[in-house]
Amino acid sequence: MSKIPLTVAGAEKMRAELHELKTRQRPAVIQAIAEARAHGDLSENAEYAAAKERQSFIEGRIAEIDSKFANAQIIDPTLLDADGRCVFGATIELEEMTNGEVVVYQIVGDDESDIKQGKISVNSPIARALIGKYAGDVAEVNAPGGVREYEILDVKYI
Repeated sequence: MSKIPLTVAGAEKMRAELHELKTRQRPAVIQAIAEARAHGDLSENAEYAAAKERQSFIEGRIAEIDSKFANAQIIDPTLLDADGRCVFGATIELEEMTNGEVVVYQIVGDDESDIKQGKISVNSPIARALIGKYAGDVAEVNAPGGVREYEILDVKYI
């Protein structure tokens, strides 16, 4: 399986979720199943069915996170020396050429992406268009609404 890129902040967020699932949610659902079993007939027990479904979700999510960590390549953007090039983990200030709007994005892994926080997936069309470019370059992005052009104003590794 190929490596899954993660920033240090993304890895910490996943570790926190894994800790929450293992130390709080898993024991709580086990307790809920035990209480539902005490109510008798399991075939007609909605609480039991709901608790088992929740348990299945929690165990699946734990397995998914464990698998991602096993294949993770954690990258610290502050340690990058990419000579001003747009790379994974870089924070990039862009100006849209048509309307002059300035936006700032950080290129992160798929699990970390959150456009509201300015974090875009390394596999997104805009990130793919930016990778390898330098400040002053123009990136053409094939967006659903047509081709958009962005001038790269600044590249930081923070």
